[in-house]
Amino acid sequence: MRILIDADGCPVTEQTVKIAEEYHIEVIIFCDTSHIFNFENVKIITVDKGSDSADFALVNEAEEKDLVITQDYGLSAMALSKKCIVLNQNGRIIDGKNIDTLLSARHISKKARMRGKHLKGPKKRNNSQNAEFEKSLRRILNENLNCTGQL
Repeated sequence: MRILIDADGCPVTEQTVKIAEEYHIEVIIFCDTSHIFNFENVKIITVDKGSDSADFALVNEAEEKDLVITQDYGLSAMALSKKCIVLNQNGRIIDGKNIDTLLSARHISKKARMRGKHLKGPKKRNNSQNAEFEKSLRRILNENLNCTGQL
């Protein structure tokens, strides 16, 4: 298992890297040229700016049982098709049971924006969201690493 982070706009990159170090898990960060990350012992793949360029780079690298951290439901769907585990920035596990609903909601929101409707953005991130993310991340790592003997 590796952790692959869609780091363009990801609020939990640093938190994920810190926890991955505790578990001795490889982390790969994917971002475009408008982001700069400096972490020791982390592979950083920087791609040219472009619609979904970091997403496609991540999917091309992803392997079964990798953990993908993303807030992008399109990327989530592609990662699920490669049998990855997907976690969003709020600690929500994205899986086959909820991805269709999430993609449908994204599509409806996009259509509303195209008609000129202004939709409210997400509320400011708070400590409880960070705590929930950490709890979910640790649970996933404990469940999956205990099964594979990586710990």
